Amino acid sequence: MTEALRSQFLSLHLIETLAAVLPVRDENAQPKALVFGGVERHMITSQARRRAERVHARNRANTGRGALKGRSMGVRTREWAILAGRELESAHGWEKERALVTTRAVMEASGLKFGDPKKKTVANLTKVLVFAPSDAASRIADHIAGQAAEVKEWRDAYLEAQARAEAAKKARAEAAKKARLGAKKKAASSSEAEETEETSTAEPAVSVPLPPVPKATRDAVLLALAPRDAVDIALYGRFLAEIPDSPNVDGAVQTGHAFTVHEAEQIEDFYAAADDAKLDRKRNALSFLDAADDAGAGMTGYQSLISGTFYRHAVLDRTQLRTNLRVAGMDEQEAETAASEAEKEFVNSFVEAFPEAKKNSTASTGSLPALVLAFEGERPYNYASAYQRPVDEGPVSAGGEGPAGPAAVRRLLRHHTFVSRRREDLRTVRVLTYDPEIDALLGEMGLPESLTVVERAEDLTP
Repeated sequence: MTEALRSQFLSLHLIETLAAVLPVRDENAQPKALVFGGVERHMITSQARRRAERVHARNRANTGRGALKGRSMGVRTREWAILAGRELESAHGWEKERALVTTRAVMEASGLKFGDPKKKTVANLTKVLVFAPSDAASRIADHIAGQAAEVKEWRDAYLEAQARAEAAKKARAEAAKKARLGAKKKAASSSEAEETEETSTAEPAVSVPLPPVPKATRDAVLLALAPRDAVDIALYGRFLAEIPDSPNVDGAVQTGHAFTVHEAEQIEDFYAAADDAKLDRKRNALSFLDAADDAGAGMTGYQSLISGTFYRHAVLDRTQLRTNLRVAGMDEQEAETAASEAEKEFVNSFVEAFPEAKKNSTASTGSLPALVLAFEGERPYNYASAYQRPVDEGPVSAGGEGPAGPAAVRRLLRHHTFVSRRREDLRTVRVLTYDPEIDALLGEMGLPESLTVVERAEDLTP
């Protein structure tokens, strides 16, 4: 199929069933939820989903697997100054503390804000996460090392000016404090009717200018942090407001919150953890007192767990993806190749990736979807309305819809068939299932001939 025949948007819809998991939590460690159709549903936020998919694709590419193997990928972190400092130290032989001070000063003077320098835990972290190509730190370090004499001279002047500015700020604060205390004392001791004019002892504010970072160095930092050819930045976008002349990227991927097709189901699981050392001591006790010492569990607590069948949706804007790649500097042919690879990897990540919270205690990352529906269109299509009326899991003989998984699949495919009769732009409809029961159901439903059942995730996109 040639590009001219392909539609702008690839819509993906997925049904998955999860049991006793907690992939995302709120500030109270409770499962996230929303109200839809008059009942509460469990929710897996789009942020959690997007990060899982982005990291899944990046890890595969970095280890030489998947459609994007060998492609440049991004890293989202607050630690760029630390990473660049380590590069200066390991690759260029700089002393550790001087390297970190230099990279922080250079990036701060380029426009990024850092944490409170008095707090060691955040002093060298940017205020916001910066999504940049993975080689940004080495690029910054290489430039600093190549312009070492000029950068060191600027750095010393910059740090000295910072110290003078901080001292002046502290002096002004002390003077203002003394002025306030003097005014209070004067007001308290004054009993005469006639008031004298109050004068302030505070010194006027004096601004200590910081020397600007050399233009070549600032340009090098901005280029290193620019999206460039990082494919996952072209897919998911980025927003960096702190540096006005650093480009932002409108992502090509649109992601909806996943939610249960039925009313929320939640349990509070009580757990008890054993203390190995205490149990060993009791097991090998030579006296009654030792055997009776510290009876009971090592620790106890509760954790919330959820189960349910979820509907999940995402859209890839092919035009925006190609635009992002062209803006990053690729020619038309290279952008076309990279976009096709990115589309395949995006679909694979949508199917396979899963948020990793509680993965060791719930094995949630081993889940596979019951059904994936993919099709092209001239606009995005969201089928959440198919589940506005929550699925009734009661017996079919009693008016219910039976188990939520098959019921959700039936609703999704009926909804799509109904919509496609009214929308001429929908085409190349493909379905993938990893559930033998759903596979049998597809054979029973009498699906339209335009729908193709595939057996691999990579076949969901033409």
